[in-house]
Amino acid sequence: MSPHERVLAPPARQPVHAASGKRLGAANPRQEGPTDLRLVPPALAAWATAALTLHAPPGRVAGAVAVCVLVAVAVLLWVRRRRRYGTPGADGGSIAVAVGATLLSVAAAAASAGLHGADLRRGPVPGLAARYATVTAEVEVTSDPRLSRPRVTGDRMPERRVLVGARVRGVAVSGGAMTSGAMAVTRTPVLLIVDADARLSDGGGSARAAWLGLLPSTRVRVTGRLAPPLTGGDRIAAVLRVGERTAPRVTGEPSGPQRLAGRLRAGLRAATDGLPPDARALLPGLVVGDTSRITPELDEAFKETDLAHTLAVSGSNLTIVLALLLGPPGLAQRSERRGLAPRLGVSLRTTALLGGVLTLAFVVVCRPDPSVLRAAACGTVVLLALATGRRRSLIPALATAVLLLVLYDPWLARSYGFLLSVLATGALLTLAPRWSAALRRRRVPPRLAEAVAAAAAAQALCAPVVVMLSGRVSLVAVPCNLLAEFALAPATVLGFAALAAAPLAMPVAKAAAWLAGWPTEWLAQVARTGAALPGAGVDWPGDWTGAALLGLVVAVAVLVGRRLSRHPWLCGVCGLLLVLAVVRPPPLTRALTGWPPPGWRLVMCDVGQGDAVVLAAGGGAGVVVDAGPDPGLVDGCLRDLGITSVPLVLLTHFHADHVAGLPGVLRGRSVGVIETTGLAEPADQAGFVRREASARGVPVRTAVAGDRRRAGVLSWEVLWPPRQMDSMSGPHDLDGPNDASVTLLVSTAGLRILLLGDLEPPGQRALLRSPAAAALDGVDVVKVAHHGSAYQDPELIRAVAPRLALVSAGADNPYGHPAPATVAALRAGGAWVARTDRDGAVAVATEKGELRVADDGDWGHEFRAD
Repeated sequence: MSPHERVLAPPARQPVHAASGKRLGAANPRQEGPTDLRLVPPALAAWATAALTLHAPPGRVAGAVAVCVLVAVAVLLWVRRRRRYGTPGADGGSIAVAVGATLLSVAAAAASAGLHGADLRRGPVPGLAARYATVTAEVEVTSDPRLSRPRVTGDRMPERRVLVGARVRGVAVSGGAMTSGAMAVTRTPVLLIVDADARLSDGGGSARAAWLGLLPSTRVRVTGRLAPPLTGGDRIAAVLRVGERTAPRVTGEPSGPQRLAGRLRAGLRAATDGLPPDARALLPGLVVGDTSRITPELDEAFKETDLAHTLAVSGSNLTIVLALLLGPPGLAQRSERRGLAPRLGVSLRTTALLGGVLTLAFVVVCRPDPSVLRAAACGTVVLLALATGRRRSLIPALATAVLLLVLYDPWLARSYGFLLSVLATGALLTLAPRWSAALRRRRVPPRLAEAVAAAAAAQALCAPVVVMLSGRVSLVAVPCNLLAEFALAPATVLGFAALAAAPLAMPVAKAAAWLAGWPTEWLAQVARTGAALPGAGVDWPGDWTGAALLGLVVAVAVLVGRRLSRHPWLCGVCGLLLVLAVVRPPPLTRALTGWPPPGWRLVMCDVGQGDAVVLAAGGGAGVVVDAGPDPGLVDGCLRDLGITSVPLVLLTHFHADHVAGLPGVLRGRSVGVIETTGLAEPADQAGFVRREASARGVPVRTAVAGDRRRAGVLSWEVLWPPRQMDSMSGPHDLDGPNDASVTLLVSTAGLRILLLGDLEPPGQRALLRSPAAAALDGVDVVKVAHHGSAYQDPELIRAVAPRLALVSAGADNPYGHPAPATVAALRAGGAWVARTDRDGAVAVATEKGELRVADDGDWGHEFRAD
């Protein structure tokens, strides 16, 4: 052996735990020196390569693979030759080895991505999709069916559809030369879109339940129309829209593991049926990622507080389960560890093996989707470190997990979820320990220091990615995640207990689910409370520039924070400023922004193409007339106004652009009563209102002409509709839901305000002929009917003759609202016209008996309506 070889040969290593001479392993195993980063460059190179080559031409991919392999082999042979002959300076060959390993990783990633990308181009499906052909296909379900959550774009609630990830195994053109018995064999990934609300043709129920009950690996035969995907770069080759109103025709049963997982998941849902709504919806999501019961409003609250990761199967879920076996992570490698394993006398190596089995079971139950595989890979980082006794092997283990996952599924390289998982895990392994030590040096209790450091480190690294997805930066993410930590572990552990007990003893499962419901309700309350804070988040550019800018801001904040930490008083001042920014006390907000203007009486919220009006009732209370199409927009408007109590929500009629935002009004506020029109059409949207009210215990009443109410300084009278619309002359002229709109005449601080809902000309003419017509004289402000559409009755405009006309319409809406003719007629009658599509939210105020208008587009710019 040459002298150089003696120098380079690594010292012999004995197994750490075996060398301790103790049955349970070393109490404090040897820790190594600097972190081993040799696997990081190959993992990152494979990640980038996979992302770039998924849609690259096959020839280019093959050429890149060949070049990388040849260069890597040449480099490694050169290193071997230099070491064999003892060439001086051969110790520098480690760099060449790293280069060779990186090139081989790039070649492997390119080959894997090329093969996966070829699945999108292989077979007849892409060509049939380009022709929008109608086909009969046999497909294999590859993911859990889920319901779509489309946004409201008109007066109807958008139809919810079932979305199913699938792989086409055979396809034939319907009505063509091929028959269903002569299908072309393929394995092309597609997205099935099924009408979720259609009734089955045999009268046996809805298609929604039939399709949502499918398990992954099930094979079904469907007939539908193929279409290209809407966006490029996706992992599907086509969209298959299923139009037939029949239950799915199952041609192949799901696999055994999937049937077992399905029974366990169904048992968990059954065990949670008796829980309160939030716990019933959240617990399956916390345990196995089943979010089918979570309402859009609750889901939005979790996103606003950056708690959405708790609703998806993540590494934290698996870590909590492993903690039962291993004990607290801080003691996992010591003989004093407090999990089940040391109590049963199980050694560290055997404990790691049992943890691997538990991880496999976790993947089977939660389905081998990419998110579950990410969780399993990140969770096994702890097991690898435990088995080797090397805490500093965590980073190499994470790099190995990234490399293997990218090679197994190259589409993960383009997944934001995968990126967030890796960043969060890396933050916990690198930044969190240092920040925790720094906090402990400043006399922060160890447990609190670890929790704060973990939450802050994960947020710091993940924030630039999150902002690209949401276009918003959460200011309450760290405290909300800290508060959630208290409940997450018990909820998850008890939830898994309910999952395991359900097939064997449902009463035991229900008891465990009932116990888990308490911490789960806490999680929901944390999310709702955090999202309801006026300054819970700030808007931010949701592109690469915005992400880079936020990353720079975070880096500067960390550097400044290190210096500020030496000055407790400055830290206290910064903390106070952050609290003020989040809470946004109305006096301070008004002083800084001028919004809302002092003495405001009415605000027409900017909710896009819809209606939402707030009438000040004093003391943080406000009457809300209509809720707009988006819960987030109306909730933000109410938060800006400081509205915490709503004695009345009046929904003029049941069109979606007036009622779909109701959950945003109810979010975190006390609501006295909801009043609606008596015409419950459309029926599904009227049912939506009743369900939302019932879930929160708010009574629903019908408003009819002649009703008079008062709330604080407000008083109002219902002018329309009459108690019996059939008693009106010419009822056949009335235009259904629009002409059934509740019309209010409001009096406040000397102002008379007329709110017309969406009355059409027939309804407007009928209002003029009704006994309420006498009350229309002397109106100061009118909310123009139907977003200022062209369909207005000129006689009503002349009879009302307001000083100020308010139009609620969305910018660039497809309906052309408000119509130029309507705006011209209002101005000809002497009215000042304010509109949300140009002015943003509009406030009406009084000062010394004069009418004033302010819009939020110019941060409190005011002008008088002369």
